[in-house]
Amino acid sequence: MTVRTRFAPSPTGYLHVGGARTALFNWLFAKRHKGKFILRIEDTDAARSTEESIQAILDGMEWLGLTWDEGPFFQSKMFDAYRAHAKKLLDAGLAYRCYCAPEELEARREAALKEGRPPKYDGRCRARTDAPDKPYAVRFKTPGGGATSFADVIKGHISFENSAMEDLVILRSDSTPTYNFCVVVDDATMGITHVVRGDDHINNTPKQILIYRALGYELPVFAHLPMILGSDKTRLSKRHGATSVMAYKEMGYLPHSLVNYLARLGWSHGDQEIFSIEELVEKFSFENVGASSGVFNPEKLLWLNHPDIKEMREEAIAPLLLPFLKEKGIDAGGDARLLAIIKTLKERAKTLRELSDAAEFYFAGKVSYDPKAAEKFLTKEALPLFEGLIAGLSGLSEFTEAKVEEVFNAILNANGLKLGKLAQPVRVALTGGTVSPGIFEMIAAMGKERAVARLHDAAAYMKKG
Repeated sequence: MTVRTRFAPSPTGYLHVGGARTALFNWLFAKRHKGKFILRIEDTDAARSTEESIQAILDGMEWLGLTWDEGPFFQSKMFDAYRAHAKKLLDAGLAYRCYCAPEELEARREAALKEGRPPKYDGRCRARTDAPDKPYAVRFKTPGGGATSFADVIKGHISFENSAMEDLVILRSDSTPTYNFCVVVDDATMGITHVVRGDDHINNTPKQILIYRALGYELPVFAHLPMILGSDKTRLSKRHGATSVMAYKEMGYLPHSLVNYLARLGWSHGDQEIFSIEELVEKFSFENVGASSGVFNPEKLLWLNHPDIKEMREEAIAPLLLPFLKEKGIDAGGDARLLAIIKTLKERAKTLRELSDAAEFYFAGKVSYDPKAAEKFLTKEALPLFEGLIAGLSGLSEFTEAKVEEVFNAILNANGLKLGKLAQPVRVALTGGTVSPGIFEMIAAMGKERAVARLHDAAAYMKKG
């Protein structure tokens, strides 16, 4: 058997982190078993489905690297298949036409609630043999007795009494299909072997199993994932922070970091926290998916993102960083210094946005000095040191970290000074503040022209003071 899983979002908004985790677990399971991962867009709700939401879902999937093997398939293009399956059930006597008007159904529902009865359809059209010339819906005949049970690979044995379920509408009076019916037809005809989805769908599962059986299709394996909660143990929402996958891209997170975090949100493999994609594929199984809800922890995600940035090659970071720099009006695409600049900053940066903030001083035409730092370090006493440094750096034919250090050491030795006496004033002169990467690597990355120009500016400032 070839494993076939699917992710089937409704395009009514962005790709939520909960949906992304569902997609990831489907993708990992399919890859683990050398199967197929299918993307299906459940867009039968024309009023709420939008092209923008469809694109947002595709963008989120692609950014995370969750490439699909088949699709995307759109339910809105498969109405003929749903209607053909409904006709099959009608012809077999397993479904019937319901002529009850919506206002009648609502009145009966309200009456049942007032009387303390379950507000489900009373089945009055089940035995009708007439065919009045009026609109009708098609309802599935739910068995009146017994139970529908299934073995969920995460939740265990689950059973529902059939008497608690009503005769489900599978085609509305305008002949559009309903969710539970579409899902069964799609999963069955697409050969889905494992239905992996959120546990908010557990109540739909017995209805779908009954339709599978009525249509004569083999049941898939069901795996219902526990929901993701916020820090207050309520369902994850915007009040807990960003819930959109693409929001994390905009904040400067790496896709692998989010994938790693979502994989560990409900699944474990011993005490290991950090996984490569290859390791996730190799080790993933539903046996190690917990049955209880996971709590989304933004600090943990940030903790994972930091080493990912630190360990990435500068060549891989550069194209990801460019859009963040562009937001600041910095076009660094053709700047030969970019890789060296990234190297000086990536050890400390927790996100790409943080890295771009830290890099800004490298590209500025002029720097603004912190007043307190300038008062303390850019003094007339430091001016001779700066003049010697300007001369030494200007004379370098190779502007490398090692050569810059040699110039510094020559000045320090000549004046009997420790490094801090020169490094800190130079740091203020080049960055405007007292914090920067290592002084030698920072100067080498800045480049000879810009570093010397800023030292000249600082010398002029000292002379005025």
